[in-house]
Amino acid sequence: MKAVVQRVRNASVSVEGKVWGEILAGLLVYLGVAQGDTEADADYLAEKIGNLRIFEDDEGKMNRSVKDTGGKVLAVSQFTLLADTRKGRRPYYGAAAEPGLAKAHYEYFMDKIREQGLECESGVFQAHMEVTYTNDGPVTIVLDSSLN
Repeated sequence: MKAVVQRVRNASVSVEGKVWGEILAGLLVYLGVAQGDTEADADYLAEKIGNLRIFEDDEGKMNRSVKDTGGKVLAVSQFTLLADTRKGRRPYYGAAAEPGLAKAHYEYFMDKIREQGLECESGVFQAHMEVTYTNDGPVTIVLDSSLN
């Protein structure tokens, strides 16, 4: 399971012109589910993301988590994180989980975020989404549960 985590001042996701999920300060998380991923992968990423110290403290050091700041999470499913671009020019997505399993793990991941006391908004699984955000820093972290 892969995640791209961005510290944002605001973020929203829209489908067909309708805002589906929206947050102010917090984390925008793009989540890609791979074949073979389990709930343990989602547990690992949810715990890591909820506790990443990437927000500034009073001294300007990145020493606070999204939980510490009272921020929110906007989770967006994104199978393209599993792209294999080693051959040719067209990405190959064979490592991505089939949609039913991917959706179950995506929803489980969001439940694990919420269990930490965080508010979690979402996109629409398998929809064409428009994501708008203001990256803060910029701070962007890439996480891969297979590397833990």
